[in-house]
Amino acid sequence: MGMRTLVFAMCGSFCTFEKALAEMEKLREHYELLPVMSEIAYTTDTRFGTAESFRKRIESICGRSIIHTVTGAEPIGPKRLADGVVVMPCTGNTAAKLANAVTDTAVTMAVKSALRVSMPIVLALATNDALGASFKNIGTLMNTKNIYFVPMGQDDPVQKPTSLVAHFDQLPETLGYAFAGRQKHPVLC
Repeated sequence: MGMRTLVFAMCGSFCTFEKALAEMEKLREHYELLPVMSEIAYTTDTRFGTAESFRKRIESICGRSIIHTVTGAEPIGPKRLADGVVVMPCTGNTAAKLANAVTDTAVTMAVKSALRVSMPIVLALATNDALGASFKNIGTLMNTKNIYFVPMGQDDPVQKPTSLVAHFDQLPETLGYAFAGRQKHPVLC
């Protein structure tokens, strides 16, 4: 059997892009990577870098063009273009859309398309309202078949008491659990 293929999808938590790209580079040693970006992540320049610079780096790491449209992401599941999906970073906005079946970005379509054929989905949250308004959506997703979470913790409990960020370095181990149909624990640490 050849190398597994992973969709590596990125949403607009721009402050976590460097950590996400570091994990992408590590995964490249063990997986073929199919990059997907939400339209916001694909086009927005921020104080963390230009959209063009991130796109170039991602395409260089993955060796493929980035899927950044809903129509581009739709065939992922039906055509079995991958064996699993990683969403890193997964924003509260994207988690809310996934929990409520809203499919209006390349990332949400990649997940929906993959769930359609029972692929494992691994979410690496990065959101300032995880323990606030997004908490109910995270709970819904935790109870959704084939969705798994990279373990996460509070990144700044004093200044941002409702914020949670995944421990990105636990992605490889979380993927192993997800491919076995299990959640890596503890989820909150």
